[in-house]
Amino acid sequence: MIEKKAWAVNGYLALILMLALFVGGIALVVQENMVGIPLIILAIVLGTGILVVQPNKAYALVFFGNYLGTIREPGLWLCFPLAVRKGISLRVRNFNSKTLKVNDIEGNPVEIAAVVVFHVVDTAKAIFDVEKYEQFVEIQSETALRHVATRYAYDNFEGNGFSLRGNPEEVSSELMNELQQRLILAGVQVTEARLTHLAYATEIAGAMLQRQQASAILSARQIIVEGAVGMVQMAIERIEKDGVVTLDEERKAAMVNNLLVSIVSERAIQPVVNTGTVY
Repeated sequence: MIEKKAWAVNGYLALILMLALFVGGIALVVQENMVGIPLIILAIVLGTGILVVQPNKAYALVFFGNYLGTIREPGLWLCFPLAVRKGISLRVRNFNSKTLKVNDIEGNPVEIAAVVVFHVVDTAKAIFDVEKYEQFVEIQSETALRHVATRYAYDNFEGNGFSLRGNPEEVSSELMNELQQRLILAGVQVTEARLTHLAYATEIAGAMLQRQQASAILSARQIIVEGAVGMVQMAIERIEKDGVVTLDEERKAAMVNNLLVSIVSERAIQPVVNTGTVY
């Protein structure tokens, strides 16, 4: 089914015409002129075609099983008489999916949910091609969300590739594209699709939190060690350049050891004063 425009004329002019036919028919009947009866019947039949269309709403017209078209323009209209009208909203809607439990690409169970913003663009498809397009949107949204979630890991600890937590924009864009392909059958256009909830499942949340903490500590330690080595190297070069003291290899090693311990250590270092010699 493809939406098409239905025949319709200005409803105010139609009301004037129907009123004239009705009054004229009554006047003829009073004068015992039987021509007035068909005029009254015609006015009543035309009255069944009066349709009021609210803003952001449309009506599909069906006459004896045949789709005649859709009226989208708001206002008062005279459409095909005796046609069945199927109303449908054109407003933008939000759908919040349930919190789903799925396995990511690494097999870890995660909880995920999304919000989908959509509106109807083809009334014929939405009314006739699917049973209930609202339920169709809900089911297809959850199916697409599950499918997209299985393509990525929750978190990429190695820093290569996309992840659900690290690349929400890319994941949302892919979810929107896949959802649009699924909903085109129902005449629905997806305006936006974004993740609203993302977390590890309760059974592995504690273990994954420890892993994240360990990874963060390891990264921090790596930065601290790199900085400490640079500071020690700069200190030794400055001492030798200014001629403060002459250091042999053994004294350099001792100084490097002391400086690295004091810089890298998490706790405050208690200095030990050496009054003797290192030899």
